Order: sequence, then C-alpha cells, then structure tokens
Amino acid sequence: MGLLSGVLRPRLEATAHCDLPCGVYDPAQARIEAESVKAIQEKYQANEDPAFRARAIQIKEERADLVKHHLWVLWTDYFKPPHFEKYPQLHELFNKATKAAGGGEGGAKSSMDPQSGQQVLDYIAEISDIFWETKKG
Repeated sequence: MGLLSGVLRPRLEATAHCDLPCGVYDPAQARIEAESVKAIQEKYQANEDPAFRARAIQIKEERADLVKHHLWVLWTDYFKPPHFEKYPQLHELFNKATKAAGGGEGGAKSSMDPQSGQQVLDYIAEISDIFWETKKG
C-alpha cells in the first residue's frame, strides 16, 4: 500500500483563496463589502423605521463578516513571508483591519456609526496599496 500511495501522491502543491487554486486575489472584495457596511450605517442613521433598522443591522453584520473573511484570505493565503519582511507593518495592519470590521468595541459589526465603517475602509486602502506594490514586483 505504501508504494501505491507514493505513486498516487500529488506532485504539485497549489494554494489559493478557495478550494480551486484559481490564484485570484484582490482587496477589492473586502473594500466592496466595507463600502456596503458604511452605506448601511448611513442609511440606518437616516431612517427611524424599526423594521428597516432591524434589517439593516442584520445585513450590516453579514457584510462585516464578509469583510473579515476577505481580509483573512489575503492575510493567510496571498501574503507570504517575503511580503511580511518587506512590509513589516502588514501583520499589525491586518490585525487592526479585522478588529475594526469585527464585533468588538468600536468594530463596524457592532456599531451603527458610519465612522467605524470608514475606519475599515481606511485600513483596506492601506492594505490595497501594499497588495498592488507586491503585484508590480
């Protein structure tokens, strides 16, 4: 059985943000979700209807989770040790961005203040700048 498993073992290892190694990464996915979070926060502030507000909270929390997901994919799958060496602030930047998107104190998931949504967008912009620099080289 050992010989058979050795013959059938994959010879090429591929990594990607999904189960199919497509190699497509882009901070735009996180940015679009973060823009949705902020827009929902703004609409919530402008509307007093309790049913609308309850739905807005639910959707905003789902979008904030997607922001975190897309950031984690970039952090864990796209960026590699050479990137972290060249951009030593990346770990802290991703940590701050995911916490800003999250449900902790002041996080966009738990806040209806559009400023918290803007903070996430600001972090994503910094990450995006670094991401596109890595694509040049």
